[in-house]
Order: sequence, then C-alpha cells, then structure tokens
Amino acid sequence: MQTFERDVRVNAPLAAVWEFHSTIDGLLALTPEWANLRVDGVDWPDGEREGDVLVEGTRIHMSVQPFGVGPRQTWTSRITERVENDDHAYFVDVMEDGPFPAWRHTHSFFADGDQTVARDEVAYRAPLGGLGALGAPAVLWPMFHFRHRRTREVLGDA
Repeated sequence: MQTFERDVRVNAPLAAVWEFHSTIDGLLALTPEWANLRVDGVDWPDGEREGDVLVEGTRIHMSVQPFGVGPRQTWTSRITERVENDDHAYFVDVMEDGPFPAWRHTHSFFADGDQTVARDEVAYRAPLGGLGALGAPAVLWPMFHFRHRRTREVLGDA
C-alpha cells in the first residue's frame, strides 16, 4: 500500500480542532469544491445519532464528481476507531466502497500548548495499479493542502 502524510499547525486548542473535524459539517467544509462532494446519507451505529459527531461505527455514504466531469462516483466510509485523550485525539475512516481498492485515513490531533498539530495519514491502494499509484499524489496533495488551509482559515493561522 502507498502512504500519504501531511501535517498542519493550527493556532487553536485541541478541543476546537477535534470538534471541527468530527462532524459531517466539518467534512463538507474541508472538501474542496472541485470534488463536488455530496453526502447522500449517514448510518449512525445502532440507529442512534449522537448529535453530529461521527462516532465509531458511523457510515457515511457520499458521492463525488471531480471537476464536474463524468458520472458521480460513490464512496462509503466507516469510522472504525475514535479515541480522545487530554493531549491527543484521533479517528480512523476506512473506505468500504469507492474509487480506491483500499483506503484508511487516520485523522490525528496533538495538543501543543495553545496550538494543535493536525496530521492526516492515508494508507491506500490506488485505482489502475501502477499508473494510479503514480497519479494519486497529484490528487491527494491539493486535496489535503486545501483541508489544512481551510482548517487554519476557520480555526486560526499558526
């Protein structure tokens, strides 16, 4: 599997950064417009919604249409882990269905005084084999650059 990792320092406390990233609204705010993301449904574990927080077991049914080209591609992610401590928090989403043969995204947040370091780690198998593996970073880099810039715009520029 290939990996992609990117960090950003945010001038906001861990609790604020964690809260922003832990909801459907956060997901929508952190996705670039060119992806044309649409959340088509959310399955909450045991059928019980705990506010807007993406808790362990939540399934998010989405579709994307990058740059408005071609048919919409469906994507289903499930939150498989969610851990919150005083100085560190993380959650993991795994793609159950979508354009990548494998996708595991770990969203980690580390307190550093009044600031937070947010880290995105993605382990993936790209579509189209070796050709996809060569092209995937060209898609992932701008997507995560946008996510981190947007996080800093909303929560604080460190």
